[in-house]
Amino acid sequence: MEDITIEKFEELLDEKKLSDAKNVLKEMNEVDIAELIQELPENKLVKAFRLLPKVVASDVFVNMDEDVQKNLITSLTKSEATNIIEDMFTDDAADLFDEMPAVMVTKLLSGVSKETRTQINRLLKYPDNSAGSLMAMEYIHLKKGLTIKASLDRIRSQKDDFVSYDSCFVTDNSRTLLGYVTIKDMLINDPETMIDDIMQECEHKVNTLTDQEEVATLFKDYNYSTLPVVDMEDRLVGVITIDDIVDIMEQETTEDIEKMAAITPSDKPYMKTGVFETWKKRIPWLLLLMISATFTGQIITHFESALSTYVVLTAFIPMLMDSGGNAGSQASVSVIRSLSLNEIEYKDSFKVLWKELRVAILCGATLALANFAKLLFIDNVGLTIALVVCLTLIVTITIAKLIGSILPILANKLGFDPAVMASPFITTLVDAASLIIYFRFATIMLGI
Repeated sequence: MEDITIEKFEELLDEKKLSDAKNVLKEMNEVDIAELIQELPENKLVKAFRLLPKVVASDVFVNMDEDVQKNLITSLTKSEATNIIEDMFTDDAADLFDEMPAVMVTKLLSGVSKETRTQINRLLKYPDNSAGSLMAMEYIHLKKGLTIKASLDRIRSQKDDFVSYDSCFVTDNSRTLLGYVTIKDMLINDPETMIDDIMQECEHKVNTLTDQEEVATLFKDYNYSTLPVVDMEDRLVGVITIDDIVDIMEQETTEDIEKMAAITPSDKPYMKTGVFETWKKRIPWLLLLMISATFTGQIITHFESALSTYVVLTAFIPMLMDSGGNAGSQASVSVIRSLSLNEIEYKDSFKVLWKELRVAILCGATLALANFAKLLFIDNVGLTIALVVCLTLIVTITIAKLIGSILPILANKLGFDPAVMASPFITTLVDAASLIIYFRFATIMLGI
């Protein structure tokens, strides 16, 4: 089937060619359907959504943007909304209700079964960004003492509530987690074999209060597709699957990028964030950085006499400040990324500093040599001024890289987010340092 544009599909709805529109949707994947119809105006979105078979509707709904989900679920009839919620996995339903008004949540949950309502309410009570808020409660736990045949019968009987098909977790009668068995092992062994004999120990499990970043790290480091979640008494209460972790990794990466750009993180997409809200996210850091940058002006004012004597010195201030800021940003971004990947720790501080010192000397010397040639043969400044600029450049690059590498490590050690110590903050410090170094060299070498 040829790809259909949103305009053509909307035209089918306008002309009431609902049979043709239904056939178009029938040939599409759930993800593609969600991407197509969520661009429709609200009244047409509801009409298009109602063309979907019941078994497909919930999968399409889960793949829509959060804002679209909330608008759509409140536009459906109570019966339609109930069917969607009942067909969703509990972790997806909890995400949907997380930021909705309590009155609306109560109304939507009033029609679902008591079991579904209890599970969703339980997930909503866990702290944001915890394993408990991520986990799904649709899983099959096999009890110790079952045969493979009995275990497979249990899986078949509950196939609609099974979020992972590669392994099952084994518990005792009190639901204490004992281990897991893979579907592969159950298929290749004799049906009368006890699952106790093929059960493997869980190398890792997470508590309901474990931070989502720690959970994501376990998935990444050990290539898990499913991870068990236990309560304080080591009882199995849910599972986390890789699809949830992919979303978390994207969210955490976006958050770090925003912090490194001096923006308060937002959980909304750029195009769905209003102008006023965007302003609120950016202005606090801009005000802080503006105030801190006034120190740069005070330094220039302090050395005003030197600048009046050698006006040419003014021309190289932007280059020195920008070079230092860029050098510091390079180091900080590399270190922050390594910290997030657990490649370095606080104990590696001296190793990091020693490496960045050598890199800084090489970078500074290279930039100084290139600048020295330019200053003498293109700018035609005197030898002494060229030396002042180039020596400042070497020292500035060195200090910038050392500051850029150590500040994130110290921030991480003190419990702060290292991303906060990225480009803007480091650039402000390096700007002030580069000016002090520049004018000190000028004062000594030019005798002013």
